[in-house]
Amino acid sequence: MSRDQNLNAFLYFEAVARRGTLTRAAEELSVSPSAVSQQIKQLEQQLGVKLFRRNGRALSLTLEGEQLFQASAAAISMLREAHRHLGRARESRRLNLRVAPSFGVRWLGPRLHDFIARHPDWDIRVDAAPDPTDFEREIMDLDIRYGLGAWTGFHVAPVVRDHMLPLCSPAYLEEIGGADTPEALFSRARLIDSARNLCQWDFWLRRNGIETAENRKAALMDRSSMALQLAVDGAGVVLESLALALPEVREGRLVPVTPGLPVLSYPAHWATCPTRYLNRRAVRLFMDWLTEQAAAHEAEIAQVEADLGLVEVEIDAPVELVGGAAPQRLSG
Repeated sequence: MSRDQNLNAFLYFEAVARRGTLTRAAEELSVSPSAVSQQIKQLEQQLGVKLFRRNGRALSLTLEGEQLFQASAAAISMLREAHRHLGRARESRRLNLRVAPSFGVRWLGPRLHDFIARHPDWDIRVDAAPDPTDFEREIMDLDIRYGLGAWTGFHVAPVVRDHMLPLCSPAYLEEIGGADTPEALFSRARLIDSARNLCQWDFWLRRNGIETAENRKAALMDRSSMALQLAVDGAGVVLESLALALPEVREGRLVPVTPGLPVLSYPAHWATCPTRYLNRRAVRLFMDWLTEQAAAHEAEIAQVEADLGLVEVEIDAPVELVGGAAPQRLSG
C-alpha cells in the first residue's frame, strides 16, 4: 500500500458495504452522504476497480468489492477490539473511592501518598461525601462507610475502629480542673458533640455513671473535624475517637480529660462494595494496602494509650451505642 493511500476511505467503504446505502453510512459516520460518496470514488480511482454496482440508491458489492470488504471488515474489527482492550486496561488502572469527609481528610488523606508512591501509574479519584454510594448508578469501586456495618447485599470488611474518650486542650483542662468528681468537672465544661458519631455524650456519661445538669453547656458540630478544631481552640471538651484525633493527642494539643476512665473501642469504619467488585484489581490492591495501613494505625494507637496510661475496653456489640437502633449513616 502506498504511503499516500487514504486509509479513511476504507472506513467509509466498510460502512457503506455493511449498511447498503450512502445515506445510512453517512448517518453512522456523522458526515454528509456527499462526503461518503467522494471517499468511495477516490478509493475506486486509487485501486483502479469498481467496488459497487449502483441500482438507484441501493448499492451492491462487485467481486472486487466483496474481497475488499472481507479484508477491511476484519482489519477494522481488530482495530476496534484493540481500542476496547486498551480502554479496559486504562480503566483497570483507575480507582474511584468514596469516603466520609472527616475520615478522608484526617485519616485517609495523610496516608494516600504512600499508595500513590507504590502505584505511580494509577489514577485515583476520591469523593468525600456523607451519602452512601449507589453502586448501581455511580461509577465507584469502593466506599469506606462509618456505622454499624449492617449493610446487607454488600461485601463489608472492618477497617478502622473508634477509640472514644473525652479530649480538650491543656489550657481548657486547667480552666475546668480542680473538681473533686467527674460530675463536677463535666458540669463546668462545655461538651462538644459531633452529630454523626455513633457514641454520643449521653451514652458515654450514662455508661460511666456520671450525671450532669440537663441544661449543661453544649456545642453540636456536624463534622468530627469541626468538633476537634473547636476543642483544640479551647472551646470545650469533645468526645471523639483517637482514630481521628491521634495527631493532636500525640502533639499534646489535645489531652485526655478523664484518664482513669476507659477508652471505648468498637468497629466503626468499614470498606464496602458489591461482592463482585472484589474481582477488580483496583479493589484488591487498595484493600490490601488499606488493611496494612489500618494495622499500623491500630498499633500506633495502642502505643499512645500505653504512654498516656489509658485503658481500653472493647465493645463487642456496638449496636449498644445507639440503644438497639442501626442507623445506616456515614461519619462526618
